[in-house]
Amino acid sequence: MSLLKTTFGALVTGAAMIGAGLLAAAPAAAQATDYPTRPIRLVVGFSPGGPTDIVARLLASNMGATLGQNMVVENKPGANSNIAANEVSNARPDGYTLLYNTSSIAISPALYKNLTYDVKKSLTPVGLSANVPIVLEVNPKLPVKDIKEFETYFKQEQGKGTYSSTGNGSITQLAAASVLNKLGVEAVHVPYPGSAPALVDLSGGVVDFMADTVNSSLPFLKDGRLRPIAVTSKERLAVLPDVPTLRELGLQDVEIGAWQGIMAPAGTPQPIIDKLNAALQKALKDPAVLKALAQQATDPLGGTPTEYGKFLDSEIERFNKLVAQNKIQMN
Repeated sequence: MSLLKTTFGALVTGAAMIGAGLLAAAPAAAQATDYPTRPIRLVVGFSPGGPTDIVARLLASNMGATLGQNMVVENKPGANSNIAANEVSNARPDGYTLLYNTSSIAISPALYKNLTYDVKKSLTPVGLSANVPIVLEVNPKLPVKDIKEFETYFKQEQGKGTYSSTGNGSITQLAAASVLNKLGVEAVHVPYPGSAPALVDLSGGVVDFMADTVNSSLPFLKDGRLRPIAVTSKERLAVLPDVPTLRELGLQDVEIGAWQGIMAPAGTPQPIIDKLNAALQKALKDPAVLKALAQQATDPLGGTPTEYGKFLDSEIERFNKLVAQNKIQMN
């Protein structure tokens, strides 16, 4: 009899737990179905008016129209965008606070030993949005017109040549380091607080070369203040059709870019993630958005949350190796 009571009690308890689970899941499902019912915050880890901010606002406007609610961009610059990432990772996982991130989020785990969030555990991918290709460029007074002359020059300099970047651990430093590693040559890194001063000093001959995002460098390339050597993209760029890719020049596995994407706090319901991803994919097919991205020398990406997650994992692994190989440290 006691065994019967025990078994019956276990069944009742189990049924109660299942019922409680169903009751808890019901509001979440309803919330996902109704989502969104109020404005959505899109947190950007860079200053207003910059290349990342411009693309984020372009997509936010289009996605908001699709979702039927305003998507409001908030800028939280600082610490290689880690301030923004930390804020979003601690937000409620309800789809109303999102992160517009760049490739820096895959670099930070290798650079910062005491991050206050875990890229893989604290955030969840929504989708890749865009990629800004990188151009290898030199001061035009340098006796370098192609990749062979580039290699020869820096071998002759025996590690005394210089290159600028937008800061220690930035994608521009890692892109330059990738090229130098592949060619087996060395150069002295000179970090700057952003593209503008780095490009000015490069065009003035203070440093020898830079691997910068195309959208920042394009005015300098168009008026001859800088000379392009190659681009790091898979294919040639419409804005620089005469500039070869590194792959064309025989340098494999040096494809690298300043990619961007959207992430949400971990635990955000999958139906909400899927709805956000669908709005993003729609935006990336809109002719007006594509035209605006082209004007920014920015390529649309897209894809599923799962694809973004796999890509993020591969980039974290790649940047970990690059940072270690080149002994890159934050000041």
